[in-house]
Amino acid sequence: MAVYFDHRIDAPESSGVPSQVAWHSTHPVLAVASNHPSTGGKIDLYLQQGEFVESCHVERPHQPTVLRWHPVKPVLALGWENGEVLLLTHPTGEQTVLPSTHTACITLLEWSSSGSRLVTGDQMGVLAVWKLDARGRVQGNHLVKHEYNKSITCCIFRPALPGQDVAMLARAAVSGDESALDMFNWRKDERGAPLKMGPQEGLVFYVSTADGKVHGVDERGKSGTLLSVDGPIQKLFYLRKREALGVVTETLMLSQYTLGPEGGAQELMKVKLSSKSGQCADIVWTDNGLLITATGEQVMRLWDLERDDNYVLSLDETLGFERGEMINCVSYCPGKEILAAGTSRGHIAMWKMVVQPSSNRADTKAQWKLQTPTEIDGNVTQIQWGSSLNLLAANSLTTVTILSEHVMSAHFGQQVAAVQLTPSQLNISLLGTGEQLTLRSDMHVKGVSVTQDTVTVWSGKQVTVYELASKALRNTGSFQCESQVLAMNGENIYTVEPNRVQVRTPQGTVKQLLVFSEAEGNPFLLSVCQAYLVVGTDTAHIKVFDLTRREAKAHCNAKSLADQISNLGALRSVKCNANGNQVSILITQVNGRPDHKVYFYDVEMDTVTHFDFFTGRPASGISQPEDGERQHTQALELNGCCPVSHFWDESEPRLFVVETVPVSCESISTSPSDMVDVSVVTFFCTQEHGLLLQDCYPKPAGQQALLALDVPYYYFTCKPGETDLGPVEVSAPASSSPAQALASGGSPAAAAPSQNTHMVSRRALRDFVGLENCEKATRDAMLNFSFYLTIGDMDEAFKSIKLIKSEAVWENMARMCVKNRRLDVARVCLGNMGNARVARSLREAQAEPELEAQVAVLAMQLGMLDDAEKLYKSCQRYDLLNKFYQASGQWPQAVETAENHDRIHLRTTYYNYAKHLESMGDKSLALTFYEKSDTHRFEVPRMLQEDALSLEIYVNKMKDKNVYKWWAQYLESQSDMTSALRYYESAQDYLSLVRVHCYVGNIQKASEIANDTGNRAASYHLARQYEGHDEIRQAVHFYTRAQAYNNAIRLCKENGLDDQLMNLALLSNPEDMMEAACYYEEKGDHMDRAVALYHKAGHVSKALELAFATEQFSALQFIAEDLNENSDPALLARCSDFFIKHDQYMKAVELLLAAKKYHEALQLCVDQNLTITEELAENMTVTKESKDLSEDARKDLLERIADCCMRQGNYHLATKKYTQAGNKLKAMRALLKSGDTEKIMFFAGVSRQKEIYIMAANYLQSLDWRKNPDIMKNIIGYYTKGRAPELLAGFYEACAQVEIDDYQNYEKALGALTEAYKCFSKAKGRNPGEQEARMVDLQHKITLIKKFVQVRRLYEEDPGEAVRLCEALLEEAELDPAVRIGDAYGFLVEHHCQQGSFQVAYRKLEELQKLLPSLDVSFYVTQASLDGLQRAVGLPMGRGHLPGRADRRDSGGEEDEVEEDEALESHQGN
Repeated sequence: MAVYFDHRIDAPESSGVPSQVAWHSTHPVLAVASNHPSTGGKIDLYLQQGEFVESCHVERPHQPTVLRWHPVKPVLALGWENGEVLLLTHPTGEQTVLPSTHTACITLLEWSSSGSRLVTGDQMGVLAVWKLDARGRVQGNHLVKHEYNKSITCCIFRPALPGQDVAMLARAAVSGDESALDMFNWRKDERGAPLKMGPQEGLVFYVSTADGKVHGVDERGKSGTLLSVDGPIQKLFYLRKREALGVVTETLMLSQYTLGPEGGAQELMKVKLSSKSGQCADIVWTDNGLLITATGEQVMRLWDLERDDNYVLSLDETLGFERGEMINCVSYCPGKEILAAGTSRGHIAMWKMVVQPSSNRADTKAQWKLQTPTEIDGNVTQIQWGSSLNLLAANSLTTVTILSEHVMSAHFGQQVAAVQLTPSQLNISLLGTGEQLTLRSDMHVKGVSVTQDTVTVWSGKQVTVYELASKALRNTGSFQCESQVLAMNGENIYTVEPNRVQVRTPQGTVKQLLVFSEAEGNPFLLSVCQAYLVVGTDTAHIKVFDLTRREAKAHCNAKSLADQISNLGALRSVKCNANGNQVSILITQVNGRPDHKVYFYDVEMDTVTHFDFFTGRPASGISQPEDGERQHTQALELNGCCPVSHFWDESEPRLFVVETVPVSCESISTSPSDMVDVSVVTFFCTQEHGLLLQDCYPKPAGQQALLALDVPYYYFTCKPGETDLGPVEVSAPASSSPAQALASGGSPAAAAPSQNTHMVSRRALRDFVGLENCEKATRDAMLNFSFYLTIGDMDEAFKSIKLIKSEAVWENMARMCVKNRRLDVARVCLGNMGNARVARSLREAQAEPELEAQVAVLAMQLGMLDDAEKLYKSCQRYDLLNKFYQASGQWPQAVETAENHDRIHLRTTYYNYAKHLESMGDKSLALTFYEKSDTHRFEVPRMLQEDALSLEIYVNKMKDKNVYKWWAQYLESQSDMTSALRYYESAQDYLSLVRVHCYVGNIQKASEIANDTGNRAASYHLARQYEGHDEIRQAVHFYTRAQAYNNAIRLCKENGLDDQLMNLALLSNPEDMMEAACYYEEKGDHMDRAVALYHKAGHVSKALELAFATEQFSALQFIAEDLNENSDPALLARCSDFFIKHDQYMKAVELLLAAKKYHEALQLCVDQNLTITEELAENMTVTKESKDLSEDARKDLLERIADCCMRQGNYHLATKKYTQAGNKLKAMRALLKSGDTEKIMFFAGVSRQKEIYIMAANYLQSLDWRKNPDIMKNIIGYYTKGRAPELLAGFYEACAQVEIDDYQNYEKALGALTEAYKCFSKAKGRNPGEQEARMVDLQHKITLIKKFVQVRRLYEEDPGEAVRLCEALLEEAELDPAVRIGDAYGFLVEHHCQQGSFQVAYRKLEELQKLLPSLDVSFYVTQASLDGLQRAVGLPMGRGHLPGRADRRDSGGEEDEVEEDEALESHQGN
């Protein structure tokens, strides 16, 4: 909790009435303008506590009108009513008058964001812009001057566009950030993006005039009118998110405008703000989008322009405000998020923005919390926040008051506690006796320190010591001291000065100096525990002193924490334990935010460790608990927190406590009392085991803050006006009357009887609940037991408590076992307690797999319900948590748990809750939960049974069939048949309708209902009624509708209704069919019906026997359709003979196959020439796993099937069956006959047999392989795989001949013949002589072709030689067919034509004509050469075909085929 110290300014007597106040934005300097009717106006500056700055006094015979501080420098701009503008520098008092520009009253002074520009404006509409240097001095005359002819009212600078933060980039670059370095070095190596710093400040501004116009002035000073509104403008503001300009007129008309890049404005919205008529408004605009107005009303109005919301804040009389009190002025502090308002009765009202993690941001009003008011004298007309210290100045016309926030001081020591109530009043609690005293001081108390005998308070300038004697306070000494911190130990007072700590007496005499070097810094933190003093300095050094001797002695050397802790900004708090060997430290990081860690300095080991409350885990090595599960739970409990205060126990050096808040609430400016989810965490801290969690629980709601830890209690300060409802014991009984405190000399000025409620409360530690008044030995034993239990040393734990006999102590230790989850120790404790019931429950709980669930049972039995709830939640046993809530009467939580996590028990939970509500008499709500549990159809009528009227209303309201039925049954039991029939009909209970109608004798109506609805139960009941009345046909009819066929058959047999019997038997089950068939067989009249019923009932043999006996052939055919392989083979054979006899061969085949007579079936197909389909073939195929045929017989059957398919032309099916029989050659032959090339090639590829490869290649040669290269490749591949080089050589020869005959391509022909020769060389024929002759012939052909190819190639280089060689080639014997004679002569004719020797060419052509008379010459000689030859010789060239050429080609192809066939046969023969 915080209070505000009020300091009136120390104004000179000559000062007049204060008219204006202005704070500097960062420096704690306040400017006050005052008016005096005779002497004129004055400007004075004051410091933080109202001290007058004599050097900065300005006085003029004119009245001051405007005050504006430079945003950075301590320079104040002053505007006077005569047009003078003055710059006043603090603290030197230097005054600089701006060149005379204005002649009228100054109405406007405005600085740019960094202070490089100053805008001045007067009542005549003259506006000037001045430029200032970095030291805040004016540079020459004005830069720009505009005249608007109307009074200037407002001015705002437009914020600059965001650029790069150069300082942050520089830090990143120094730390090694490559991207930051690239941004600085982009010009050097062209890496990274250019550094865009943007303008340092916005130089565009907007000014408004009294005629309602707004003008814009750009960076070059050019002015232009943007917009115009009705009436003078009182406020201008800029909305950053919307990039819009807001305008508020004196009549409180609010408008928003978007500003275009080329100038001009477009209106977004316009609205009239509520206000009190005729009252001047105080308007404040905040950066988070709030527009706040105070217009002399009892409320303050807020408009949230970002969320388009508005609301009001009012004063609360219960906090001390008066009825009819008006709000005059308002100011907002963004640093603290506090809204302050001055009232007409001298109160300062403050609303604090309270942010809760679960709060709804839409409910904006709920986030402002009104604080207790601060009271000053007079009517507050102006109020303003300022400086980096967030000081508040309030002008009440008679004086100016400066308010500074101060966190209320509190201290605990040696069972004495002091809590500050007001700036000058403290509550003193003597916890040992329960008495309370109130201390009133004549100074503003900044701190307090208490011991068993003394209370010491200080203000930062003065220290006063009071002695506690005879239930009174006596002033024993007071002295001047400017120490901001103070500590006490016995009779010694420790204060700080630069580089030293002073040890003083209560009267202020310095006894000893504890000196710190310049490197160690200036002490500014002090803390005493037992006889040890720890000192923290501004250079992050700590040092511990031993106070056990007459003089303080250093317990260790100064330790620099800056080397041990990264990102350390400053120390926040230091505390030491009772032994002086452990120091706990809280720090603030470099960025000003509190660190999430608590650091520990081990004095003896000279080491620094930490515990991180953000992760919930200690530093590596600080804690090594044996139980990993417990460490994990500890992290879950503590993660996401930030420590705000810490204490060591005054006597137990191992016990340490921390007060933590959620990370979202970690701001230093936020008081822990305003936060939610504040936790108190207790640790054991030792050198051997590090930091071990002892307990963690939420701070009780009525507590202000943790004050101290002194076993067996935690001590808290209480919130004023609130009662703590938690398990807290107040330090003194309510009936105790506080004593009268006396000041020195018996004067009651210093102290008075306390009229306050208790300000200090205490709560027992978890391990000491019920043992608060135990003796020291028991307390020490409990502490040791808790410690050893925490570290897992069970031997030492039991040793520490072996002499304790108290059941209460054992129960407390069992409670410890719940926290530490040590069920083995708990069993020992329960045994010593003698509590058999709890021990039995714990033994039964061992069936649960989760340890937490077992511990939760123990917690419940010990009454630790909160712990049990947490344990069930931690192990996610929501079923047990649901039962726990139900057993403890927490029904809303049980329902919520079932709905969200335990839906399998949701209906059960609803039902149990309804039973509970019924037992409590809340039938209305019980009815709702019975419906949710889906048990209302029975439970609600039972519950409302005694209230028939309510029950009938509920029945009619529910319109539920089951409820209708229940109610109808109830009415029937009451003999109200008419009403019962009506409700049975609503319930659609047709059985009950028919039953009641039959009961009342209305059987006709019952028949109609049964016929219309077809309800089986109703029909059966009605059939029984008709049977009882001997109406057999009606009974049979309704038995049939009820599907009670056995009863209908029984009646038909008994009454000779044979016609209906057949139909009923067919509808009934096989037993009834057999019974009816026997009935027909015995009578002998309807044998066809008997056969049909036997067949339908599944007795096929009996049906066939009877059909054969009575020669019912149509029935036989019908029955045979249902025969299958599971039927009797003899029966199947008999039926097949029957079908053969009647020429139904296909049906006979099917029956033979069903009887597994495969050969007979196949033979029947062959004999009768039945087409074998694929389905029939599959039915004839016997699987390999079948034992009906041997493997050889199975293959023989498959081959016979395939042979039959071949004869029928079904080659694919024959191939399949040959393949299944394993005869791939026959399969290939069948496939070759089909002519399916794709399947032939596939089959050859999967068969991988030489013979099949050869067959496939031979088949492919029969195709047009000359035009399909793929076929040619496959032929070569198949011959190669089939190892038939002779056939492959023949194919190559055929290829060579095709190249010569069709394409005259002797080069390719040569290659093909070469491959053929290679193949022949690899072949191993049966006749070596024949093979040798073929190879010689092939070699001869190759030689001739090579010569002809060489001739063609040589022709390009030496035509003459080529011609000579060609003529020589013609002399070769057996040239043709290796080289066609026509090609050789054509070569010569072409040569001579090209050489112009047409006569020679003609002679060669004649020679060719003689050799081949019927040759078509154009086939060998180009048409161009023939035309040239004809022209030269003058004779027509004869055309014709060489005799026998075409025949030779054809016969050659046939010979090739014959050779291939012979080769294949010879290959197969091999």
